[in-house]
This record gives sequence, C-alpha cells and structure tokens, in this order.
Amino acid sequence: MRALVPVATLLLAAGCVTESKLKPSLDAQVLQGDKDTAIAKSSGVTLVADGAAWKGSPSNLERTLTPVYVRLENQSGRTLRIRYEDFSLVGTESRFSYSALPPFTLRQSMVSSSSTQGTLEGTGGSGSGSVYIGAGPGWRTGYGYGYGPRGGWGNPFYPGYGWGGYPGPYTTYQCEEPLPTRDMLQKALPEGTLADGGTVQGFIYFQVVTGRENGVVLRANPVDANSGESLGTLDIPFQVGKG
Repeated sequence: MRALVPVATLLLAAGCVTESKLKPSLDAQVLQGDKDTAIAKSSGVTLVADGAAWKGSPSNLERTLTPVYVRLENQSGRTLRIRYEDFSLVGTESRFSYSALPPFTLRQSMVSSSSTQGTLEGTGGSGSGSVYIGAGPGWRTGYGYGYGPRGGWGNPFYPGYGWGGYPGPYTTYQCEEPLPTRDMLQKALPEGTLADGGTVQGFIYFQVVTGRENGVVLRANPVDANSGESLGTLDIPFQVGKG
C-alpha cells in the first residue's frame, strides 16, 4: 500500500546538482561495439537500454532527471501493453523503486524560493516521494514519431499522472529552462500497444539517483495487452556515475 508522508522540499530555480550518468554494470550484457548500451531478453521480448544517450534540450537534463533511452522489440507472439507504470529503476542497495515519470507530469510547482510542504507517495525501500518541478506556462507540446534517441519518438498527451520519487531531505533543482521541453516530449517513449514483430523506442525519465545510489537496475515488466498476463521481468543493471 502506498504511504503518504509530508516533507519539506526546497525548489531553487538557480541551483544545479551533479549530473546522473548510468553505465552498464560489469555483469550487464552490453551490445557489441557499444559499451554504453545493454540488453536483456525474456519470453520473446528484448529490452535495449542506454543511460547516457540524452542529446537534446536541456543539455544538462541529467542534473534534474535521469533520462534512459529504451527500445523494446516484441517477438513474443502477443500484443504488449506499453505503460510507464511497467518500468522502474530499483536501487541495488536501498531496494527503493523509482517510478518512471510521464513527461507531462513535470509541471510548475506552486512554490516560491522558500521551503514548502509537499506530499510523498510511493513504495519500496524506506518509502517514496512525490515532488513537482519545472514546466512553466506556455510550453507547446510536439507530436510525431522518429527513430531513436537522437531522432526521438513523439507521444500522446498523458493526463492525470503522479510524480513518484525518493523520500528524505533531498532537493530537486531546475536547470536551464522549465520542464518538460519540446525535445523531452518528442523523444519520450510513447504509451500504447506493441504488436508482435514490432519495435518501440524513446526516453523514460526518472528522478535523479546520483548521490543516493551507487547502482540501479532498470526493470521492465512486459504485459500482454489483451489478457493482462505478465511475461516476466527484464532487468539491466547499471552503475551510477557522475558526469
């Protein structure tokens, strides 16, 4: 059951934290010729992930969030459900599960530069949190589909999602410009369904893990879109570095 815990969170528009860089762990299966990209397979589903692929606006996004490029290839004989709730980063030591953040949830927090009371919501480890950052008014959303981390994928509008995070007195900073940017929206992993033989790709955004975790596991739980049956778990371990 999700726990709700009040917490004081300071949002500083001018501050920045160290960038999160995820590199495949030594026990990860990396792609030949690409040491930054790792792969996992189960039940006919292939997950490819790169934690250092972000190239776009803002250029320092890793100071505010942890963007992870993923590609799912479906050879399971079933239609897969693609939802952000089926992806997470799990701390290898804390066992805390960081929820994937649909980009439209990164909206303007109604706070000043002084501390304010927020509400934490989530599961795992010592608890979890929810904080809103970024996204000022007047930002337009982009649509359309591309082909990879630099070409990017578009995505539909995602209403009503929450912002899962990490508990405790951690400060989240906004850098360069309000979030989400056009690039973030256009490059985000689209939600929907993936037919057998299909491929979908894009970025998933998580809370910053630098300074909190030495290692994390990217976890995907593919689900049959028709029956709701889980097809198992795909895990890719990463080391957390500083950019």
